Amino acid sequence: MTLLFQAMPLVLLLGLLGSGRAGPVGACLAALLAALPAVLVSLPDAAALPGFLAEQARRGLFLGLQPVAVVAGGLLFHAVATRGAAEAPLPPSPARVFAATLPMGVFLESCTGFAVGTVFALSALRRMGIGGAAAGALALQALVMVPWGGLGPGTALGAALTGLPAQALSMAAAWLTAAWLLLLAPLLWSLQARAGVPVPVRERLAQLAMLAALAGLLLAAAAWLPFELAGILASGPVMLWALWRADPPRDLRAALGRAAPYLVLLACLLAARLWPGAPAWHPFPDYPGLPVTHVAVVLWLVAGGLLLARPDGAARVRAALVKARQPAVALLLYVMLGRLLAGSGAAAGLAEAAAAALGPLAPLAVAPIALLSGVVTGSNVGSNAALMPVQAALGAAAGLPPILAPAIQNFAGAASVQASLGVTALVCGLLADGTRPAQLWRLLLPSMLAVLVLGWAGTWLLLR
Repeated sequence: MTLLFQAMPLVLLLGLLGSGRAGPVGACLAALLAALPAVLVSLPDAAALPGFLAEQARRGLFLGLQPVAVVAGGLLFHAVATRGAAEAPLPPSPARVFAATLPMGVFLESCTGFAVGTVFALSALRRMGIGGAAAGALALQALVMVPWGGLGPGTALGAALTGLPAQALSMAAAWLTAAWLLLLAPLLWSLQARAGVPVPVRERLAQLAMLAALAGLLLAAAAWLPFELAGILASGPVMLWALWRADPPRDLRAALGRAAPYLVLLACLLAARLWPGAPAWHPFPDYPGLPVTHVAVVLWLVAGGLLLARPDGAARVRAALVKARQPAVALLLYVMLGRLLAGSGAAAGLAEAAAAALGPLAPLAVAPIALLSGVVTGSNVGSNAALMPVQAALGAAAGLPPILAPAIQNFAGAASVQASLGVTALVCGLLADGTRPAQLWRLLLPSMLAVLVLGWAGTWLLLR
């Protein structure tokens, strides 16, 4: 009976979203109500329920307002980095679609985290006249290197929770991610064709070469450089290659002028990282603090400074914040749901029950549990915070090498963020064209199956 109550919020949420009977916000509200009995049966003392709910609400607000602030700041920055309504639409081409969605999206995500890469990729696709579920699924390919998104706080947290070196955890995730990048090529071509931009053979070879270069650079960066910089240094050169192929600049000075806001933002983000021990707000000792150099603070300051120089800055701010309103509400609700399930032990209870039911096959449960943690929490930090200790204990009990279960958790929990409840709700809110999360999940299913196969393959190879 306990497991039934613990599973009910997720079953209800997935059922409502999958059937299309409720939108992301309505479905999450229903799941939050169903989470109350799950929390009640999971807590050791039922009398502690009011205090627990108040504490998790505070924690959920602290965690949720950070990605909300980053997404809103990203939209503000996009409002100043583009020419707005005066910007002419771009005719779609396979090279442009690929450059905008994967190399550029991954680079921006590595700099900022919190799905900002997806926000920018989606804006680029909309400028090309591409919308609907195909645009959403393509934009979500910006989230294929989440362990290094925002300079890797999720990987750092996972290492801290397991006592493993962060560099080793990053390297193990890099091997799995590199293989996944190569497996994603057919899905990318299929999504581009679905968007009305079929990819000819010659362009497929070029895109495959760029994916191979990205995979190779990621492995090299993870092996020889600080893990925090691996995503930026791997995706940066490939982004420049892809953008040059898509639109070779006829006027280098004009091209640099268009790139100037992005260069300023990147310089400020990297400069902020050079301030170790910056003053930070630490309301919860078990969570990373909120420093004055946080990505959200930098985004708002840079965007605000650039907007002040524009005569229509106030109108652009209003338009960006209106666009951010619905995704922000959905994101906050999903973070709250994730906190209730993780903080009460309901998520861990489901994971442990699944592992116990599998018996000797328990090592094969590591990958699906990790994938589910990313789907529910919507971030690498959240998935590792919720289940990294459970996964490490499961791996130790099954006799796995110490690095294996944490590496699969870090990889699969991050890889599934692109199909997570909160992020797909965010994308549907930004599309605002009737696209539902279930449509995105169907398109992303091959990608998620590849994540599971890689997790199982890694387990099998190391257990031989």
